[in-house]
Amino acid sequence: MKKDAHYYALLAMSRSVGIEKETAHKIAYASQFVDDAKVNKITLAADNPSNLLSQLGDEIINAATCHSYSDLSTYNYSSMTANTSAFHFVPGCEGRNFPKKMRCKKESKIIKFIVEEAVNNADPIKLGITLHAYADTFSHQGFSGIASKVNDVEGVRENNKILSEISELIKEKSWKQIGTRILPFVSEQKRDRVVPAYGHGQVYSYPDIPYLEWRYEYDATDNFSSQYQVSRVKNKERFIEAFKKIKKILQEFLENNNQYRDDSIVEVDYEEFTSILTARKVEEERIADWKDFMLSNGLLSSSDQNIIEYDHNRWLKEAFKDFINCDFEKRIVSDVHLADDFLQSNWYQYYWGTQWYKKAFFKAAEKSGLSIPNNYS
Repeated sequence: MKKDAHYYALLAMSRSVGIEKETAHKIAYASQFVDDAKVNKITLAADNPSNLLSQLGDEIINAATCHSYSDLSTYNYSSMTANTSAFHFVPGCEGRNFPKKMRCKKESKIIKFIVEEAVNNADPIKLGITLHAYADTFSHQGFSGIASKVNDVEGVRENNKILSEISELIKEKSWKQIGTRILPFVSEQKRDRVVPAYGHGQVYSYPDIPYLEWRYEYDATDNFSSQYQVSRVKNKERFIEAFKKIKKILQEFLENNNQYRDDSIVEVDYEEFTSILTARKVEEERIADWKDFMLSNGLLSSSDQNIIEYDHNRWLKEAFKDFINCDFEKRIVSDVHLADDFLQSNWYQYYWGTQWYKKAFFKAAEKSGLSIPNNYS
């Protein structure tokens, strides 16, 4: 799923069930930030306050929850299991061998275990992180978070996709999106040479487009004997089912944490909600519709611009002094100065939320019969 679902739809749903604004914002922001947290290692400047350095040491590591499939440095076991699989392709634990067990399945045993932990916790950031992974089990089902034959597919087709103008994408330097526009016109044999069998790379961004209807062929055998089956997908059905379930999770979280309740909210029309969620529009148009929806239904007001406009750097700006965006686009950032209230910052709470999530992920995998070597058990 993309920002329109992970942030805006989740924000609207959180408010609709009666969660107060700031808490709903933390849930939605943490959910989307899973796709934006690129920094993996932060080295702290030596002249930071001594009390912070004594508590944190001289570096913060394993902070990233996303990376590009084109970044060769992330093609390692740890990134694939503790990042891509954990947060974006939660394994289904089904099959006779490790690659098959790593194949993502909606509402797998693993993600159900973590959801149960999250709703019984009072931390909205942990819930947001978990709901990102939970939502992706619906959209990414069938694919794996490790480079694997599972992801080597054929016969990829779609029949109702909106193509953005290439000239606009070039103007915005959206090279990744340009690639996904061009690749479908390249022969499958040539595509296999340039697109690795990692995640859903070989089916482009198709799983994350809420209105799309598409199909692909995958090897359904345990020994990868090239006996392919056709999978026909209607994303609309997947997205609607996912948010129907997410609504129940949010309601359970609120029942367990009444301190976050806003009694002034009236539940919205769910048909209107799903109509916006799966509209056949480009992402920016769906985001605009979500903003109108929340304002017109009293879920947010015009004074809530810091919530209405998602800024992927907001938590970073709050946590680090002298923040410069280009520095934090890298995976390793050096000589960083911390804000005075760093330990209370949302970014630091997010970081600890990801460490909590990873421990829960590997614990749940082991309980579900999938042993994944890791440093978090």
